[in-house]
Amino acid sequence: MICVTPERTAGAIKRAVLHLGGSYVHDPKTMRRARQLGLSGWAFYVAGRGGALGDVRPDTVAAAMGFIAPEAVRNGWEAARKVAPPQEIAAENLAECCRWGVEHLESFYGLARLVELAERVVVEAQPAGMPLFAAWRAMPIPDDSPGARAAVLLHLLREQRGGAHLMAVRACALSPLEAILAGPDGEAGATAFGWQPPYPAPGPLIRRRTWAEAVTDRIAGEAYRLLDAEERRELVSLLGASLDLHDTGVPVSPAPQWAGSATANRPAGNLGPGYRTPPQ
Repeated sequence: MICVTPERTAGAIKRAVLHLGGSYVHDPKTMRRARQLGLSGWAFYVAGRGGALGDVRPDTVAAAMGFIAPEAVRNGWEAARKVAPPQEIAAENLAECCRWGVEHLESFYGLARLVELAERVVVEAQPAGMPLFAAWRAMPIPDDSPGARAAVLLHLLREQRGGAHLMAVRACALSPLEAILAGPDGEAGATAFGWQPPYPAPGPLIRRRTWAEAVTDRIAGEAYRLLDAEERRELVSLLGASLDLHDTGVPVSPAPQWAGSATANRPAGNLGPGYRTPPQ
């Protein structure tokens, strides 16, 4: 049997965490909600994500996000602040995340166990150097249904990996722009994140980018150390199956015996605020 170390777990669930943890952002209903608030999709994304930090300066938000060009962050942040306080937009963003989870994850057979395992990871994860993860983890959750909780947990795991990746990129002597250029999306990715040409040649950067990815797995993987090996294997399997469900729209069947019901084994109420247990 393959040994699923914490580091390998982080690498194995990367695709599911990034895809499922961010799918609500691109959902047409989320875009519709942004328009109802009088915001462009970009302004809603920037303030909806960065607003968890509070009403801070745009440079602070850009530093926390890391991979988006500071000028693009500033444009979205300042446009959003003319409409509503960033904290309110972040709360709207979180509500959309919950709504997406109810609509897309509620039918997943392993939902209860997925929430149980992911919640343990999120609650105990160390937030040092991950301001967005820490800020989002502290936000009150407006919907306590299993699908909503799962969506929020996936979003938090995405922010946790994002913070780990930003630290890894800088530790490997790469700028955020260089990391994007050396990645799979290249110049198209740089343009999408608001960076303007001319761009440096990516060839000399690829080896350091590969190294940064391995360091990311090492940093992000620390959060999965509290799970034993069998639980880590289970989490990898559940996230893979939930990604299949999202991609195909068909619930995975038959369910294993351990799956239980969608409300079994879940913690009672919010561990508030958000997913961080209050001091005793």
